[in-house]
Amino acid sequence: MNVMQEPRIDKVVVHIGVGESGQRLVNAETILKQITHQSPVRSIAKKTLPTFAIKKNEPIGTKLTLRGKAAEDFLVLAFKAAGNSLKPSQFDQLGNFTFGIEEHTDFPGMRYDPEIGIFGMDVSVALKRPGYRIAKRRIAKQKLPTRQKLTKADTMGFVQKRFGVEILEAA
Repeated sequence: MNVMQEPRIDKVVVHIGVGESGQRLVNAETILKQITHQSPVRSIAKKTLPTFAIKKNEPIGTKLTLRGKAAEDFLVLAFKAAGNSLKPSQFDQLGNFTFGIEEHTDFPGMRYDPEIGIFGMDVSVALKRPGYRIAKRRIAKQKLPTRQKLTKADTMGFVQKRFGVEILEAA
């Protein structure tokens, strides 16, 4: 296979939505820091939702972005915590996929602490092929050729081959 055709991990975004600020948000930030060894940032509410007691510009979650070797190492752990399987519906047509982890205690080395509680998280992964920058750069921007675009099948094959993840059949 051509080296320029091999998919690569662009970034991995890990998000914990708490729904409120305060001690629970601080606990979620602590857990993310322990799992990924990087400092997370807070997610801010975009609008007021009185039914959920959420005010605009209030911190309601925490997230961080991983790239390179850190992203690959985290994905290995995250797939194990998620049961090492994904559904075809978790993949989109542009070479991205998302999955959830129900409890942070599924990660190795993480234990349940009654003072902290249990948090789930969303993991979003963006893949790309080399040469993708031509569509994003400022000077001499060009359309990305069709052969450089990732498809759902390419992404599913990459995840199966690279991480040994099982793709479950659609029900």
